[in-house]
Amino acid sequence: MADTKTAESEGTGSTIEALSLVPKAEAKQSMKDFKSDQEVRWCPGCGDYAVLAAVQGFMPELGLAKENIVFVSGIGCSSRFPYYMNTYGMHSIHGRAPAIATGLASSRRDLSVWVVTGDGDALSIGGNHLIHALRRNVNLKILLFNNRIYGLTKGQYSPTSEVGKITKSTPMGSLDAPFNPVSLAIGAEASFVARTVDSDRKHLTQVLREAAAHPGTALVEIYQNCNIFNDGAFEVLKDKQQAEEAVIRLEHGQPIRFGTDLSKGVVRDAATGDLKVVAVTPENEGEILVHDAHSTSPTTAFALSRLADPDTLHHTPIGVFRNVERPVYDTLMADQLDTAIEQNGKGDLAALLAGGDTWTVVG
Repeated sequence: MADTKTAESEGTGSTIEALSLVPKAEAKQSMKDFKSDQEVRWCPGCGDYAVLAAVQGFMPELGLAKENIVFVSGIGCSSRFPYYMNTYGMHSIHGRAPAIATGLASSRRDLSVWVVTGDGDALSIGGNHLIHALRRNVNLKILLFNNRIYGLTKGQYSPTSEVGKITKSTPMGSLDAPFNPVSLAIGAEASFVARTVDSDRKHLTQVLREAAAHPGTALVEIYQNCNIFNDGAFEVLKDKQQAEEAVIRLEHGQPIRFGTDLSKGVVRDAATGDLKVVAVTPENEGEILVHDAHSTSPTTAFALSRLADPDTLHHTPIGVFRNVERPVYDTLMADQLDTAIEQNGKGDLAALLAGGDTWTVVG
C-alpha cells in the first residue's frame, strides 16, 4: 500500500491527503520508460514536442508505477499526448476530458490522473467542464496548452486569440475579447494555478513538480508555439533580450522584481488598489510586493494575472500564482461513501444501479 500523509486544511477543520494513494514503482524508472512505441506526429518545430519531452523526463521523479498513471485528453493537436506516453490513457471527445478525468479520479483513487488539453478544447466547448473541475478541487493535474489558435482544424481563431486576429474564420479580424486562462482559473476558485513556457524546460519541469505535489486540482497554462498557424505568438517571452524586460518570474516569498538588474518591480496603487509596474528606486523599494502563492485570498493572484498586456505580452508573470490547500473532492466523496456504508451496511453499487424496474434478457 502506498504511504500516505495527512495535513490540516486551512480554515476547514478537515484533513486532506498531501500525498497520493497511487502505488509506488517497484524499480527505478527513466525517461525511456515513459516513451511509447508510437510515432510522434506533430508538425516539425511544434512546441508540443518540448512539452512532451519535459513531461516524459519528469515522470520518473514521481516514483509511481506507470500502470497507475493515466493521461486523458480531448480533441486538438495537444490531445495526441496519451498516444506518446507509455502509461494508460484515453483520447476522449472534444472538451470533455475534465469530466471523464473527474469520474476516473473520483472512483479510482489509486491512479494519478492528468488532463492534457488546448485553449480551444478547454475554453470553448469544454469551458463548463473545466471550471467545475477547478471549483470541485478534484485530484487532477490539468496541462492547458495555449497557442492562441486552432491548430488541428487549420488556423481558426480560438478563445485566447487577441482582438483583431486575422484568421481563416475571421478575415476582417476577431471581434471576441480573449479569455485569460489564469484569471479564469483563479476566478473559479482553483487551488493551484501556474503558467510556464514550452521552451523553458527548467521552469516547466519545476512547475510540473509543484503541480504534481499539490493535493487537488492543479492547472498549468503552457504557452506553446504553433509554428504553422501562429508562429512567434510568444516570441517576446522567448527572445532572451526581450524576455528580460517582459517576463515577471514569480517566486513564493520573493519580491516581485524583474528587468535588467531587477530594475522594475510590482507595487499596489494606493489610489485604486490595482497592481502596477514601476521603476525601482530607493524611495519605493519597500513598497515592492512580496509574492505569496499561499495566500488564502485570491485577490492578489488575480491582480497579477491581469498585469500582462494581451496584445504585446509585456509584463507577463510566469510561475505559480496560487497554491493553497482546501478539501479535495475525491477525499470528501470517499468519506461520504464510508459513512453511508457504516450507517447502512455494506454498499452494493450493482444493486443500486439495478434497483426499481429491471429485467434480464435471455439469449
